[in-house]
Amino acid sequence: MAKMDENNPLKHIIAHAKEYGFIFPSSEIYDGLSATYDYGQNGVQLKNNIKEYWWKAMVQMHENIVGIDTAIFMHPTTWKASGHVDAFNDPLIDNKDSKKRYRADTLIEDAIAKIEAKINKEVEKAAKRFGDSFDKEQFLATNPRVLQNQGKIDGINARLKKATDDADFADLKALIEELEIACPVSGSKNWTEVRQFNLMFSTELGASAEETNTIYLRPETAQGIFVNFLNVQKSGRMKIPFGIAQIGKAFRNEIIARQFIFRMREFEQMEMQFFVKPGDDQTWYEKWKETRIKWHKNLGLGEENYRFHDHLNLAHYAKAACDIEFNFPIGFKELEGIHSRTDFDLKSHEEHSGKKLQFFDNDDNQSYVPFVIETSIGLDRMFLAVLSSSYNNEQLEDGSERVVLKIPYALAPIKVAVLPLVNKDGLPEKARGIIDEIKFDFQAQYEAKDSIGKRYRRHDAIGTPYCVTIDHQTLEDDTVTLRDRDTMTQERISISELTIQIENHVSIKNLLRQL
Repeated sequence: MAKMDENNPLKHIIAHAKEYGFIFPSSEIYDGLSATYDYGQNGVQLKNNIKEYWWKAMVQMHENIVGIDTAIFMHPTTWKASGHVDAFNDPLIDNKDSKKRYRADTLIEDAIAKIEAKINKEVEKAAKRFGDSFDKEQFLATNPRVLQNQGKIDGINARLKKATDDADFADLKALIEELEIACPVSGSKNWTEVRQFNLMFSTELGASAEETNTIYLRPETAQGIFVNFLNVQKSGRMKIPFGIAQIGKAFRNEIIARQFIFRMREFEQMEMQFFVKPGDDQTWYEKWKETRIKWHKNLGLGEENYRFHDHLNLAHYAKAACDIEFNFPIGFKELEGIHSRTDFDLKSHEEHSGKKLQFFDNDDNQSYVPFVIETSIGLDRMFLAVLSSSYNNEQLEDGSERVVLKIPYALAPIKVAVLPLVNKDGLPEKARGIIDEIKFDFQAQYEAKDSIGKRYRRHDAIGTPYCVTIDHQTLEDDTVTLRDRDTMTQERISISELTIQIENHVSIKNLLRQL
């Protein structure tokens, strides 16, 4: 990753994303709308490619997983049954001086992260001091300063969990005060009491004032899957275990820090609910943890950038839960959640709807409500993970610099740029002929403006894996120069070989075969 401003590590990513058509502030001509963004021409291509990689890996590659697309609006009782009406709340606290509002648990977690950073600094210092003989596990288990700080973390976590489980808002505030947590804006510790705030957006449905009903924008896509469990199972003749996958928008009226697209009020989820026999849930939970981390690491964004984090504070529906965290420019944060949801959702919808949501197992000659293992990934966070880890500011051998997005080839928005060396002598016509052929296979772009060097740099900056240059020799022997983004090497190949050569490197099939 390129060197970034330590005080604002997202600054370069945000600027680059806007300049090169990846992400724009929403409604910018009206000074924008807080925590909402629009995906530009390159951003939407990258986003669609991430979706395709997930969908094909999840649905196409699994015979027992199917996909659906459910409505954003659902019957309001859905959210009563799911627990969102009563339990989908954040503990909020205001700073009296800045007038800014924060999640109380997030403030505490940020304080824990600062203590963790002290431990990491001790480890780094020791690793430098002892070199190859350094034993990290032994150091963490024996160093007095590390043990002292780890004890603080364990104590804070235990207290945070108890206060959250008991809805003890007074103790949450007391913990914030004892940790001497200051407002990031004002720097003061002048806090209000902690209180609950429901995160769902409500609206009204109806043709007249007398007929209106309060409904909600869905805060997650999972419930659309659960209420369609029987529809999918019966119409698809599915047998346990099987999964239902969905990609869709969700909406949460959260308190948003300035974290670019990491946390937004309108976001997109890629979720899969896997229905299993009761008793088999722990086995499948571990299998899906392994499957999902492999999917992520398969992209080559750096294995060191991933870690598992087990939940201390379980959601009301969960038996077990963990996050796959990614090392974003803002530190290690949740990228994907894997949850063992038990039979909570289907049983609750049975109770509220009066309909049986069970599976008849011919092998055991019995009916039961399946347990569920959920995998849920934030598409926007996945986008940020790819974008931030791909951003490089390289020093070249000739002393110059280039900014290059080393996006995995299969995910790159534009796969190939077709560039006539000069905009005359029949080269543009030859280039147009080539792009008219390869555009059936790849997202390709024709560009003739500026010097060839400037065009190379522009496509480096948007992550285009290959540039095809048409020159005067092309008119003589039907060969072109193929330039690789990462190595900047160039080779002369025949136009007839072009599609196969590019396909071998940019096809999403390459990623799928490695899973």
